[in-house]
Amino acid sequence: MKKILTACALTFAAALPATAQEGRHVVTILTAAEPQTQLMAMVLTLNAVQQGATAQILLCGPAGDIGLADAPETATAGQPPRDASPQGLMRMMMADYNVTAEVCAIYLPGMGADASVLLDGVTPAAPDAAARAMLADNSVVMSF
Repeated sequence: MKKILTACALTFAAALPATAQEGRHVVTILTAAEPQTQLMAMVLTLNAVQQGATAQILLCGPAGDIGLADAPETATAGQPPRDASPQGLMRMMMADYNVTAEVCAIYLPGMGADASVLLDGVTPAAPDAAARAMLADNSVVMSF
């Protein structure tokens, strides 16, 4: 009986990932205009990558402004409790955790601009690639 229980326990343990986020990919879709919502999306994405997930951020609508080199103060002003900004946290994740950041494919044409207005490292999204990332079996999609 002990051998059967041990075998069952080992089989069950082997089926579990080593960590909850191992092999996980987070797709954060951010459209909200409110700085607090934008910052919380970045905080949750950061916590996921700190726990081992990979991540990409898709900025659409008003949130696309976070990806601009000349971003409005709502994207760059520090907020309590740690004086962090949505853009600052995004840039840190890009540099320290290899998080990708993109603006929706229609964002730049909608404002009559090209990719030269974006922060270094932020690119226009390819809709087919974004959809593949969202549909991947290991993806978790967060939308704000």
